[in-house]
Parts: sequence; structure tokens; C-alpha cells
Amino acid sequence: MTLYADGADSGARLDSWLAARVDTLTRSAAARLLEQGAVTVDGAAAAKSTRLRGGEQITVTLPEPEPPDVRPENIPLDVVYEDSDVIVVNKPAGMVVHPAPGHPGGTLVNALLYHCGGTLSGINGALRPGIVHRIDRDTTGLIIAAKNDTAHQSLAAQLQDHTLSRIYRCLVTGAPREDAGTVSAPIGRSAKDRKKMAVTPAGRPAVTHWRVVERLRGCADLECRLETGRTHQIRVHMAYTGHPVLGDSVYGAAVPGLTGQCLHATGLRFVHPRTGQRIELSCPLPEEFIRARDKRRF
Repeated sequence: MTLYADGADSGARLDSWLAARVDTLTRSAAARLLEQGAVTVDGAAAAKSTRLRGGEQITVTLPEPEPPDVRPENIPLDVVYEDSDVIVVNKPAGMVVHPAPGHPGGTLVNALLYHCGGTLSGINGALRPGIVHRIDRDTTGLIIAAKNDTAHQSLAAQLQDHTLSRIYRCLVTGAPREDAGTVSAPIGRSAKDRKKMAVTPAGRPAVTHWRVVERLRGCADLECRLETGRTHQIRVHMAYTGHPVLGDSVYGAAVPGLTGQCLHATGLRFVHPRTGQRIELSCPLPEEFIRARDKRRF
């Protein structure tokens, strides 16, 4: 991996600079790579305390990740649609989509491997078989997985050209002035906290369309349609407008009585990769979302 420092980076300590620019690196991990000689500045090995001047070329040799042993697990799934090519599941709150540090098991992938007998696409590798798109751990609702590479390629292309449509419902704090709108603001890694995403000029384009379904006491029920699919997109965009998702402890504030953010993937539309048929699916709002909404009705 080759990176370039510019004039704005002058004076930055190299290990901190690397951690801010490489998503997979913490500052301590960057320091270890520097100690191992896996980082060079203009072709020469550098120390973790090296201060940048601006204009340098930084080369980082990342170690190959050691994949965990992803095994099928007999975890019940709420299957909304399934055939020989695709499966659509209503994911519960608290379930991580695929194995990651801190979540080696109990994920949707583990459950899908068991349910589908291992017949999932391999395009995303051993850690994310079948996974076409993701939703956050505490976000509920519809997620589609591919059972073969042909289906995966078709669905991935539909994500790019917006043929695959994802509709969400969320409760947001406060009351938007308008009845509908669009947030078009780039999203990237936060410069202040690398574990968070943020609206930033250096981010990737992100577009969210929203409309008010119902105005409530101190909040509003919105329908959101994603035009792009950035990490935490709805949560970041709603916080950016001043109306964070209710219960979002990362971009807003936790709410007593809620186990996570009130965000639900309620609708999914796609063209079937084999038949060309237009498939439209929906699933009901979870009970916790309904209780939170009803509690705030006038």
C-alpha cells in the first residue's frame, strides 16, 4: 500500500497519521508495523515517532489477515424469501452480519452456512460468503444473500445501478421542517474518531432520500431510501441534519428502554438474477420500534 503526505500533514507523527488513513490500523498496530520495518518513508525505514514534513511517499506492507474458522451454526432465521439463487432474511437486532474481531461466531454468516448447507457465493471470500450488502448490528430488517457467484454478480451490479432498492424506516429526534427531502453529503472515516463515520469533503458520495411518515412528540417517523450504501449512511446523514436516529448511542444518544437505534430495513426490491422477475419484499416493524413510536404519539 502506497500513501502520500501533503503539506497539511506537516508535523504529524507517523504512527498517528497511518492510523487515521488506514481503516484497518489502530495507532498501536501502526506502531508495531513501524517497529517491524514494514513501513518506509521515501524508501527508507522509519520510526513510529517520525514527524512528516509533507510530500513524502509512505509504503506500508500489511500482513495477511489470519481468517477465523467460520463454521455453520444452527441459529434460527426469519426467512422472508428463498430459492436456489437468493435468500432474504429479516435480521434481528444484535446480530452481526459476518465474523469480525470481537465477533467470531453467532453471526448471520454462521447461520446462513448452516441453513443453506454451505451453498453461498464465494465472491466476498471465506469471511463473508453470500453477503451482498450489510446492515448494522443493531439495525433490524431485510438483508439479501446470494447462493452462487452468478447471482452475487447480478445483485452487486443492481446495487451499483440502483435496480436493487432498499427502503428503511427510522424514528429521528426532533421534527424536520419539510415533509420530504434529500441529503447529499459525502461520508468517510471521522478524523476525530476512526471508529465512527462522518460527513467529510474527503468522503465518498452518499445520497439519502427521506419523507415524513408521521410526526410525533419530540421526534418523527421517517421512510428513507438509499441511493448509495455507505457505512452507517442513514445514521450519519440524519445526525448531520440535526435529527439523529432515536436510540443511536454513536451519532446521537442512547434512550432508556431502547436496546439500540430505531432503524429498520422494511423493504427490498430487486430483479431476480435468473428469471428477470421483479421481486418486491417487505417485513413488519419490530415490536420495540412500534412501542417507541406509539409512546410518542400525540
